[in-house]
Amino acid sequence: MRAAMASAVVGDDVYGEDPTVKQLEAMAAEKFGMEAGLLVSSGTMGNLVAIMSHAGRGEEAIVGEDTHSYINEAGGMAVLGSVTPRPRPTDEMGRMALADIEAAIRADDSHYPRSRLILLENSYGGRGGAAIPLDYFAAVSRLAQRHQLKIHLDGARLFNATSALGVSPASLVSHVDSVTFCLSKGLCAPVGSLLCGSSEFIGRARRVRKMLGGGMRQAGILAAAGIVALESMVERLAEDHVRAKRLALGLAQIPAIKVQPEAVMTNIVFFGIDEHFPLTAEEVARRMRESANVWVGADKAKRFRAVTHYWIDDEAVDCFLDAMREALRYYDA
Repeated sequence: MRAAMASAVVGDDVYGEDPTVKQLEAMAAEKFGMEAGLLVSSGTMGNLVAIMSHAGRGEEAIVGEDTHSYINEAGGMAVLGSVTPRPRPTDEMGRMALADIEAAIRADDSHYPRSRLILLENSYGGRGGAAIPLDYFAAVSRLAQRHQLKIHLDGARLFNATSALGVSPASLVSHVDSVTFCLSKGLCAPVGSLLCGSSEFIGRARRVRKMLGGGMRQAGILAAAGIVALESMVERLAEDHVRAKRLALGLAQIPAIKVQPEAVMTNIVFFGIDEHFPLTAEEVARRMRESANVWVGADKAKRFRAVTHYWIDDEAVDCFLDAMREALRYYDA
């Protein structure tokens, strides 16, 4: 990737003149069977650009109560887009019930914001990277069409979902109006995300991206890494899923750890320590950093979030498990 970045042919992307950016955008659109793509700096920007391109001030987006675009993006849709989120409960995979979505759609009444958009996510980060099957999106699409709503899919780790489900990217997004995916997560690029949709939609999105300060000049140096990612990283993602399952099975053998290996579908493993254990997750994480230079996210007081990726091999999984056992072995009162 660094070699590709160093040798990238570049132009001014604000003027639509960067050939490497244009190549990446075309590759992404083709992979999803969509008309056009747009390079943005991050998944958060991609989601916000999509929301603001689909909905306007005083309109409303129906969204899962623990979805990334609602919980982890600093309230951008409301603060910057003036789009009101209407959160709904989700199940163990991150799916809003169809009946809940339909019940959340507003009547045409001047007292209410106008329902405009349904926000979905796959894989679902808040539910351990669950890969939501295609039939759910088909059902939501039928509902959305009845009510003339648009659907945007946050696919930050979409290729993890397609790998786990054994389906093509185009089939998984065939029931949504727009999709974002990250180059900088499982695909290993240093920065960037893509937003894809119809040519008309991407035309609006390009204006919104500029409004948000996302216009970049010689962005081909970033796009070059994204091209490498799409060409060489997608097919290997199943390796990360195997290692995540291996990690979960290893953690299940540690007495103080609570984990559900059967729930691991992609590359994310949520696990916890027994509530009666005298250390918090952050204290355990600190011990692992200090003793073995092994880093893990302390997600909550007693819960961790581990993510496997290109740089995590079998030896790294074993090292992690050894460090976790050692960190839990002794408690200094």
